[in-house]
Amino acid sequence: MPVVGVTKFERFFREEGLDVDKNDLKQYSDVIGRKLRDLLDVGQAAAKQNQRDIIEPRDLPITHGLERSIREFRKLDEQLELSPILDDLAGRPPLEFALADATESRLPAIVGGLSVALAKTIKIVDPAAKIPHREQWERAFRIFDTVL
Repeated sequence: MPVVGVTKFERFFREEGLDVDKNDLKQYSDVIGRKLRDLLDVGQAAAKQNQRDIIEPRDLPITHGLERSIREFRKLDEQLELSPILDDLAGRPPLEFALADATESRLPAIVGGLSVALAKTIKIVDPAAKIPHREQWERAFRIFDTVL
């Protein structure tokens, strides 16, 4: 990730009450990439169930909590302008089905919402956490793997 991107992510996590460094971003990007892939896999299955070969936004399993985190991210994004970086970070995992344009354009906000939810999860795991340690990251990741 370019230095500008690292700086913006550090600022994003500070907004959520956490101090992270570039070493934390590798763990972060791994879990966010896996969760995005999970959402897209479920979306692909839903599209297939509905006899379509294009994944529409309605196919993605966006929960009420994740939608709330997406809205929070959008407010932060107005200040931090993270969407272009998240668009690159999100990548596009290989799928059998294509993404509708509306689905494709929503991915940066979904990744941003996942990011907000992850930061909040770390704070729930350890409310006193300022600098998340490996154990706190791993607990948050296990929670994400359980509920998302």
